[in-house]
Amino acid sequence: MSPIKRVHNFNAGPSILPLPVLEKAQAELLDYAGTGMSVMEMSHRSKEFEAIIQTAEADLRELMGIPAHYKVMFLQGGASLQFAMVPMNLRPEGASADYVVTGSWSRTAMKEAAKLGAVRTAFNGEGENYTRLPAKAELSFDPKAAYVHFCHNETIHGVEFKSEPEVPEGVPLVCDMSSDFLSQPVDVFKYGLIYAGAQKNAGPAGVTIVIIREDLLSRVPGNLPALLNYQVMAESGSLHNTPPCFAIYMVGLVLKWLKDLGGLNAMYEINREKAEMIYKAIDGSGGYYRGHAAPEARSIMNIPFRMPSEELEDLFVKEAKKADLVGLKGHRSVGGLRASIYNALPVESARALVEFMADFQQKHG
Repeated sequence: MSPIKRVHNFNAGPSILPLPVLEKAQAELLDYAGTGMSVMEMSHRSKEFEAIIQTAEADLRELMGIPAHYKVMFLQGGASLQFAMVPMNLRPEGASADYVVTGSWSRTAMKEAAKLGAVRTAFNGEGENYTRLPAKAELSFDPKAAYVHFCHNETIHGVEFKSEPEVPEGVPLVCDMSSDFLSQPVDVFKYGLIYAGAQKNAGPAGVTIVIIREDLLSRVPGNLPALLNYQVMAESGSLHNTPPCFAIYMVGLVLKWLKDLGGLNAMYEINREKAEMIYKAIDGSGGYYRGHAAPEARSIMNIPFRMPSEELEDLFVKEAKKADLVGLKGHRSVGGLRASIYNALPVESARALVEFMADFQQKHG
């Protein structure tokens, strides 16, 4: 039997998963823990699955240092559904919410919230093509806002917050952390709510993790449909209906992998090494490769960059694929190139990309 081929996977999501996690899932696919069933086949009410979801929550709490007065939920619908669920649950009738717009995803979140009620723009970086983050003096917050929403890492434009915005006292901070979730330590206590689609760093597509401070559940209107109601989902332990069982199981395996690695501090050092390697290649190319984000705002997860022409960019993607470097085409809305270097991407893959970039420039520069 020939060895399994693995490429250097720079896809933005669904993205690369840790090889030990895939191997563990493969080994348990037909028979999980002696049950004679796959996790995909067992009842979500069984003691075996309850152990899976409860262990995943416990490991997440340990890794992130989630305080006891926060609830953890494993939901469906992706981060995109949270764009609507957050205002539905946390913005009282007649109230407004503030949005910090630093890229495509925070802009989309604000547009969704605006369909359901009042929003304010606390900052908008669209005029500068989302190349930077706001300075403290540029943020204009309403002290009566129902919450302040921001996106910690913009997947498309490659800007990432290095610290949380300072919001008015008593105003909950809500964060879309999808694309850098679990990539570095986070002070959960500073947040009212964190949400993240799993398919970047936490697991496969299909499950969305929501972490919410318990007191905010008192805001939830009683007339919301059950599956859109944070209070209902929190009280049921994410088991009001059939959850995405296999995706939650996979998240649990990823969390074990992170713990074995040494936790989020260790993961952050690895991520920083990969990012610095690629940014150094961009900055040292004499302008042949041009990064999108301002240096002080650069993401350690998503690195968008351009080349002298679109023809060269197309050729770069084609030649890279031949060299087993996949997923480097930029988002369809902005074009160009993008390397997504999530937790599971090995340092060796980042090194392979840097070597390819140098070789490509030598041949076509």
